[in-house]
Amino acid sequence: MSERCTFSDSHQSLHFKKAKPTSLTADAFRRLRRNKAAMIGAMIIAINILIAIFAPFVAPYDYDAVFFKDINGTPSWVTKIFPGMKPIEQGGYVKIREGFLLGADNLGRDLLSRVIYGARISLTVGIITPFINLTLGLLIGLLSGYRGGWIDNIIMRFVDIMYAFPTYLLIILLMSVFRLGASKLEPGSIGYLFSRLDASAGGLLFIFIGIGLTSWMSEARLARGQVLSVRENEYIVAAIAVGAPNSRIIFRHVLPNIIGPLIIAETLAIPSYIAYEAFLSFIGLGVNPPTPSWGGMIADGVVRIQAYPNHAIFPALALFILMFAFNFLGDGLRDAFDPTLRGRE
Repeated sequence: MSERCTFSDSHQSLHFKKAKPTSLTADAFRRLRRNKAAMIGAMIIAINILIAIFAPFVAPYDYDAVFFKDINGTPSWVTKIFPGMKPIEQGGYVKIREGFLLGADNLGRDLLSRVIYGARISLTVGIITPFINLTLGLLIGLLSGYRGGWIDNIIMRFVDIMYAFPTYLLIILLMSVFRLGASKLEPGSIGYLFSRLDASAGGLLFIFIGIGLTSWMSEARLARGQVLSVRENEYIVAAIAVGAPNSRIIFRHVLPNIIGPLIIAETLAIPSYIAYEAFLSFIGLGVNPPTPSWGGMIADGVVRIQAYPNHAIFPALALFILMFAFNFLGDGLRDAFDPTLRGRE
């Protein structure tokens, strides 16, 4: 407990005022709130989450609503941003349709509505995938670091092997076996069951499985290193000395002291998970159409980017903003919870 000393000229006496103690967590969140980039990132993420949740109420139309008369329709403000898009009235080829804020795609679907619904896919991947990786990596890292010995050696060699297996290749293999070859799977088999589950999940199941099976190794190594550092502390040694069971030591003493860096690491990795889904959708192995995905929308728009650049640029911009928001928040969390920063201010 620190004390603050003040001197009064009128009474020529010393007064001691006890400083209010602050916890490490309170200090960390105070630093986080002062990080403007992190707060902007958190605000953007929160807005995207709200938009994704209330997409049916926010989007002007359903994501699969088709307006044949308005195919490739474009509002006038977009033609001013892209001078090459000349309206028909000015001798060009663009149909002006003010009823679509960002324009309509080549099938007559509202781009804004599809961008709004596409946020659901990216955020689902950005929330569920880190949970899978954190759970797997934490459990394996805890076991490896706490038990040590031959168990640690076997687990770490397995982690080294898994590091050599590429994520994209595994996901593509899963897609080719269970989705593209679904018609050849026998009803009632495990493959057929997984194929049906993937269809009911909108094509996201194998993305989750592929990323989850190949992205937990960094978390496992980080968790192991944290456990090796924490288990030598006095309070762990004291708990072992008094005969506390391993489960109590792990969940009451070890886990609370290592979970922070793991969460921060997963937050920083979320943009890469979103990029996985966007790339797979871009090459046609993402979500099932007509469910909109920003990667799929970019792929559709790239084909006609010279004539209608808005078809690709607007979903790409939404993807860019969300990924940078997670980067800003992750950097802010890392700086806020870094114990070396405590007391510098």
